[in-house]
Amino acid sequence: MGALNSPTPTASWFRLDEASAVGAVRRFAVDLAGAVDLGERKRADLAIIATELASNLVKHADDGTLLVRPIRHDDSVGVEIVSIDSAPGMADLAAMYEDGRSTTGTLGIGLGAVARLADRMEGHSTPGRGSILTVQLWRAAVPPPAWADGLTRPLTGETVSGDCHAVRTIGERRQVMVCDGLGHGPLAAAAAQAAYHLFHTAPDAPPAVVVERLHRGMSHTRGAALTIAEIDSGAGVVRTCGMGNVTATVLTGDARRSMVSMPGIVGHGKAAVREFEHPFGPESLLVMHTDGVSEKWRLTADPGLITRPPLLIAAAILRDAGVRRDDACVLAARIRP
Repeated sequence: MGALNSPTPTASWFRLDEASAVGAVRRFAVDLAGAVDLGERKRADLAIIATELASNLVKHADDGTLLVRPIRHDDSVGVEIVSIDSAPGMADLAAMYEDGRSTTGTLGIGLGAVARLADRMEGHSTPGRGSILTVQLWRAAVPPPAWADGLTRPLTGETVSGDCHAVRTIGERRQVMVCDGLGHGPLAAAAAQAAYHLFHTAPDAPPAVVVERLHRGMSHTRGAALTIAEIDSGAGVVRTCGMGNVTATVLTGDARRSMVSMPGIVGHGKAAVREFEHPFGPESLLVMHTDGVSEKWRLTADPGLITRPPLLIAAAILRDAGVRRDDACVLAARIRP
């Protein structure tokens, strides 16, 4: 599951610090729904969902941001909205889905309406830290929950990101990639686009073989740092191969293990390609991110978050550790959804 065909799809981040931003979110969401041909009824539903989520951020949240993006799973397409804020958070998020519940004296029907209209809705909230909500509308059949997902945010002032993430399943192989095109802006985005395409068209092969293919195929770009990981549930391991400063971490219980990435630039110079293997069980979580995200993030500050869907985890890490002076990308993955 992920963005439509590209690491830099038609997607947009919005800062919800004033009421006028609500209309911009609604218009963009409706236009995107038309672009992926959701149909008139779901376009109308998405307009309501976008308005409610954006209005909630304006009314209740600190540092509220909202992402609207296209999504794809196999042949099915849709639109996803990710709502992120830093405070005040809620002790009982599920109760806020009930009509009539409110923290500000309003009717409190917003999240209840969103939950009824959405094909899938997930949320997590921690008092004092903030809330994250993800909402999906699909054109046809709703796919199963994702085992891996992520977020990409461009440098402040840029319209495209030089970072990207990708997920693929080929046969028994479940592979993910996080890529950081050198620099930022259109040339970095072009390098990330090339990596994305080469990753998705690579043969069924281990991570080291795929990295070597990307190294050869990206020589016409400015190059990138990237890591590819493969989760092998049968063997109970994760295999990784990386070049440059993309961080990959495995969390299992209280243990946190960082994986090695070799120095170099994919697409340029001599390739130092090595594959590493680490234990990875049903309770393990893989987190990968570019250097637009600080390594100081900790999931323990949000009780229960580590058991939630990968996209909620990635959004929380981006909220807490993402930096605005660089493109940023976070991906989370586990054996089962």
